[in-house]
Amino acid sequence: MSTNTPSTPMAARARIAINLKRLRIERGLSQESMAELADFHRTYISQFERCVTNISIDRLERIAHALDVGVSDLLALASDEGEQRKVHEQD
Repeated sequence: MSTNTPSTPMAARARIAINLKRLRIERGLSQESMAELADFHRTYISQFERCVTNISIDRLERIAHALDVGVSDLLALASDEGEQRKVHEQD
């Protein structure tokens, strides 16, 4: 069974990256201010948003708390591909 077929749901790490960036931008937060709220270094937020690093459940909870959302909001599927492209083009 291939994991890279078009019908395969987006990987959790990519969903987190898209949702983190979208929620951060919606709240008018820079990566630096987001990092301060979650008690991370700014480069760590950048790495999450670029899918460069994995994230632990504990760190995911810290980000959700900083954004005042549930962990499930960070794992949610994007509503459409247009939204995904828009998030990647911003910032």
